Amino acid sequence: MWSTSLPVGNDSHSNLGSNLSNSDFLRRYARRLLRSAQASEPSKALPVLRRIIAMKIMPELRVTELYAVRETVQLKHILHTLAKELGFAAWEVCKNQIDAMPTAILDRYRLELGMFGDYQQNWFADAATARDWQQQNGGYLISYGQQAVAILA
Repeated sequence: MWSTSLPVGNDSHSNLGSNLSNSDFLRRYARRLLRSAQASEPSKALPVLRRIIAMKIMPELRVTELYAVRETVQLKHILHTLAKELGFAAWEVCKNQIDAMPTAILDRYRLELGMFGDYQQNWFADAATARDWQQQNGGYLISYGQQAVAILA
């Protein structure tokens, strides 16, 4: 049976190691997202811009309109997006509470950064299916939007 505890992520290629506080991790991650949002390549910019729109940070704009003015996206927009993705009303609320929470709350972002890249990953359409699978096979579950992934160490 696979382990159900958090595998030690390989973050040697990243300055976002597991020794950072949750708020520091989010700030550094937000800076990376900001660079991507302002990139000239649509494949880098659009995923971040879609997240901003989905969290209603700039509700007056559509994705195509935001892409046209992507250089106006600021770090505060990204931080508010991350806060809302984590279930907080705003970044100000998130930064005051996030450090008291377990680091596992940020595993979705570590997964995006490839910090679990050396481990086998099984993706599931929803968390309930993933939990059922985990009961029989083990694995460390990470929620990713509506989906879930089992990291097998």
